[in-house]
Amino acid sequence: MTEAVETTAAPAQPLVSRVSHHADVVRAHRTSSLLMASLGLVGVVAAPFYVYRFGFTLVDLLLFLTMYWLTLGVGLSVGYHRHFTHGSFQTSKPLRWLMAVCGSMGAQGPLTYWVSVHRRHHELSDREGDPHSPHLAGDGFGGALRGLWHAHYGWSLGYGMPNAMHYCPDLVRVPYLQAVSKQYRRWVLIGLLLPTVVGGLVTWSWTGALGGLLWGGLVRMFVSSNSTWALNSICHRFGARPHESRDHSANNAWLALPTLGESWHNNHHAFPTSAAHGLGWKQVDLNYLFIASLEKLGLAHNVKRAPR
Repeated sequence: MTEAVETTAAPAQPLVSRVSHHADVVRAHRTSSLLMASLGLVGVVAAPFYVYRFGFTLVDLLLFLTMYWLTLGVGLSVGYHRHFTHGSFQTSKPLRWLMAVCGSMGAQGPLTYWVSVHRRHHELSDREGDPHSPHLAGDGFGGALRGLWHAHYGWSLGYGMPNAMHYCPDLVRVPYLQAVSKQYRRWVLIGLLLPTVVGGLVTWSWTGALGGLLWGGLVRMFVSSNSTWALNSICHRFGARPHESRDHSANNAWLALPTLGESWHNNHHAFPTSAAHGLGWKQVDLNYLFIASLEKLGLAHNVKRAPR
């Protein structure tokens, strides 16, 4: 049994009314963004001391890679982005719930907030009103630097709350997805506890638990967050633009592996509903390989692809 992704749009509103910039809303998002970024930074700073004292084990590596794939790959890229935001494929209720949970563990915002921001980005890409364009901070070298900082992370410290009933009514009206979105902080905590518990049980030691928290939790958060933010900054400034689009989106091969295939960004903006961002075997897209595997297993259908 599968669920179709609804795309019913709410009545059109003036652009200015589609985002709440109330001081309390901005303050709440700034606090949450700083907290998540700080946790990742703590992990990166602590990592060399941990390696010096305890070394870096195979368990540490496997926990990092597994949690990275679950949160950035299954959750944020395949789930939040390609499925929930763009409806690139359809799947069952249990798998939709799992993707929403894994995305929440990625610590980049609740489902309805993330989807609303991204749909607004596509609506106004690199134009006034785009939440995180690097091209709206002035001219010259200084403007370029300010724009890159804003697009990479700075935007999250001052941006408001997009109107979810306008941008993602298809998700707001699904009770179990709305429940996952409201429980966002709980899932972030579980995303930190899960590798901690697994690391402790596999090694049967407190050192293993600490390593799980560090590598599968905090360091993973730092790397996955910066990989995603680089799509907003680097992939709207540097790279190839083989397809016509109304913005400055670019393909960046250097980021293909850390983003698991999301960095074929010009392809994505040219064909936003395509489940494949990498077009051709030379453009590595691990997220699409996962979607194609789900399709082969009968767990995904109506998979959309760019025209050849």
